[in-house]
Amino acid sequence: MSILSEINEVITTIGIPVETGYFSEKAPDEYCVVTPVNESFEYRDNKPQIDIHEVRISLFSKQNYLNLQKQIVNRLIEQDFTITEIRFIEFEQETNYYHVAIDVAKHYEMEEE
Repeated sequence: MSILSEINEVITTIGIPVETGYFSEKAPDEYCVVTPVNESFEYRDNKPQIDIHEVRISLFSKQNYLNLQKQIVNRLIEQDFTITEIRFIEFEQETNYYHVAIDVAKHYEMEEE
């Protein structure tokens, strides 16, 4: 399973629409967009042992986003994600959305060949 599919599953179970890259349909009052940020390795004995994937979840909400943000963060932590940063981006006056970025990482064991 990939980090994108795992995050999509977590957010979908909360009842929030989520897409990768950009939201392609008419945007509802609350939705998330997931964007891959980085992939790196943790090495032991000059061999990659851990594959680290990092993703930004952009949460958009036309109402108070704090409870939803807390729900998302708690569910991600329950699923062994590491929250690396939460940042309020802006209130978008043209669309009336609050925009919050939740940066997450997940460590995957490398499979032996």
